[in-house]
Amino acid sequence: MNPHPITLRDGADLDGFRRAVRWLMAEELAPQHVVWSIGDAPGLFGEDAVGEAPPVTLPRAVARLIELVVCHRDPERYALLYQLAWRVLNGERDLLEIASDPLVHRIDSMARAVRRDLHKMYAFLRFRRMRGEGSERFAAWFEPEHFILEAAAPFFIDRFRSLDWTILTPIGSMRWDRAALTFGPPARREDAPEGDEFEEGWRGYYESVFNPARVNPTAMRAEMPKKYWRNMPETASIPGLIQTAARRVDRMIEQEATMPAKRTPERALEAMWDQEPKTLEELNAVIAKAGPLVPGATQAVFGEGPAHAEIAFVGEQPGDQEDRQGRPFVGPAGKLLTKAMEEVGISRERAYLTNAVKHFKFEQRGHRRIHSKPTAGEVKHYRPWLMKELELVRPKLVVALGGTALLALTGKSTPISRSRGLARFGDWPGYITVHPSYLLRLPDETTRREAYEAFVEDLRRIHHIAKADPETGELRLAAE
Repeated sequence: MNPHPITLRDGADLDGFRRAVRWLMAEELAPQHVVWSIGDAPGLFGEDAVGEAPPVTLPRAVARLIELVVCHRDPERYALLYQLAWRVLNGERDLLEIASDPLVHRIDSMARAVRRDLHKMYAFLRFRRMRGEGSERFAAWFEPEHFILEAAAPFFIDRFRSLDWTILTPIGSMRWDRAALTFGPPARREDAPEGDEFEEGWRGYYESVFNPARVNPTAMRAEMPKKYWRNMPETASIPGLIQTAARRVDRMIEQEATMPAKRTPERALEAMWDQEPKTLEELNAVIAKAGPLVPGATQAVFGEGPAHAEIAFVGEQPGDQEDRQGRPFVGPAGKLLTKAMEEVGISRERAYLTNAVKHFKFEQRGHRRIHSKPTAGEVKHYRPWLMKELELVRPKLVVALGGTALLALTGKSTPISRSRGLARFGDWPGYITVHPSYLLRLPDETTRREAYEAFVEDLRRIHHIAKADPETGELRLAAE
């Protein structure tokens, strides 16, 4: 039998590959009878034939793997993926569980490479305001290793929905005009703006929080390869900061550390916006544009819920699942919180949930990302954003879940055991209780059950306070 040629378009042709798989499976053509190529010429199957081919149902894990690997630059990617689909549909449905299989190992390595490339794009792409434009537009330059432009689009639309932006790369470009996404031809680096006024505020912030005692250039290059430095405004400050690190450490030892008023994190953060954000959407755009203030995070995780919610819950920081999904309280601790809220009648959809720190800080242990507690300094750096967020939400009651949230809301580190209950956080009546992750860490079932019942009782009281008349009920007591 002569091999059947299939030609797909250049880049990540996911739709074309899916159509080809349907046609090939309908014709019962084994992988050794198919020749894959990439180019402008059409293959031997037509749209009419494909339309008549029955759908192909693959396990969800296989389908997700295909979506990633079609983005890889390896010219053999389609042949490898068709081998995978063929074997799964012909008696090896659990093939992905055999990590030692050469095909599975190779495809999994390609998927990891694409995930790393996406992570770098999310973390190291920086938008800059385009000069001389009639309306406010932004552009960014990035050099991906693989064909990830279309795969990355949903992330940037979700994070920068209110901005008019363009991402330029050597493999193509994409434009979001606040309503629709369009893709365009490859671009050159000189097509992107070199800088804007926002970067001065960001560099001021970066320099104000730089810790000379913890300088590790090797680790910095490992986390942020030099190829991305040209895209990052803060990297212009790094050589000078490293050069003066030893002298700055000596001064820190000789005298108590002080920070000039003009270089405080709060003032540096305020310099990042041309005018103070008036909506949560505007604030979130600033946070997303600033990028991670702790290493490793995939994305900023914003608060979720309606403005003017009766109750705002403030946690510590996003966890692994929150970082992956871009939503607060969706991991194990979040599910426990939702369960407890439902028990006392608090609607998650009507509450506002957020975190003191907006990015996931973790330690990599093998394939796992283990939560790492934010330092007091990191909590302080995020505090202006949290305070502005609560000012825009205007909740009736603010709940501190755990010690980190309490530190962010009060500026003081206080044991929860001594402060649990009614509180006052600036302009807001408040309540202090444990973080639900604390309940998950307790050693035995009896202790966990008792602690959970106490936590539910706290939420029941919180619900009562939020529903009370502020002039006659417990809410007034909380405000005193």
